[in-house]
Amino acid sequence: MPDESLDQTMTFKFRDEANAPAREVLGTVYQALKEKGYNPISQLVGYLLSGDPAYITNHRNARNLIRSFERDELLETLIKSYLGKDE
Repeated sequence: MPDESLDQTMTFKFRDEANAPAREVLGTVYQALKEKGYNPISQLVGYLLSGDPAYITNHRNARNLIRSFERDELLETLIKSYLGKDE
């Protein structure tokens, strides 16, 4: 008897309440990177792709703030915002 659970698509859910704080943290980190003279978009992309916190400055506690979220949570927030699906 084959395992039917392997034929089904799994769903992945985040906490909905995490979206607003994640947005705020991304904004704070963006501003901190900008203040230090970095290209914030490039630095955030580097962090999100690699997971290496060295891409994020310690200025304004940005490194600790961004590490308080899983990268997949941050990506979900970014994608929802980009697509206008902030539900």
